[in-house]
Amino acid sequence: MSRLSPAGRKALLTVHLVTSLGWLGADLVLLTLGVAGLRGADPEVVYPTAGLLVTWLFAPLSVAVWLIGVISALLTPWGLLRWRWVLVKFAITTVMLGLVLLALTPRVRELGALGADASPHLRADLVVAPAVSTTLLLVATVLSTYKPWGRLRRATAPAARQAVPAGRRA
Repeated sequence: MSRLSPAGRKALLTVHLVTSLGWLGADLVLLTLGVAGLRGADPEVVYPTAGLLVTWLFAPLSVAVWLIGVISALLTPWGLLRWRWVLVKFAITTVMLGLVLLALTPRVRELGALGADASPHLRADLVVAPAVSTTLLLVATVLSTYKPWGRLRRATAPAARQAVPAGRRA
């Protein structure tokens, strides 16, 4: 794939930051709704609101963040499989995306449909899941800021790679 110009990289980074911040914000709103529900706020308001939020904002933002992150990795010098921090961030985001789409979204929609009839366990899920995902989003932010651990593998010159016998390549 071709690389982006500096202006293109900045534009893509801006879109990635905006969608990521939106995902974090939606996550914090879900957490707030979950805490409000556990503390006695009207379940006929809190849980349907959470269902709408997860359906129309949270899930779409999680998909957008993942897609834009992959595009950024492929079109910028960071790459997807060059740096450990990028790979860890990709893994965290991929797992979170799967959990959002396959577990959280259906659970919160169910919670929204049940309202006051929801079980205490289902209500607690609206606190636990956003608390965990907020923590993971903060970890991904720290990884993006500090870029720890270095490269996955050292780049070698083409001549040096050819000099290594075929049976010794890793």
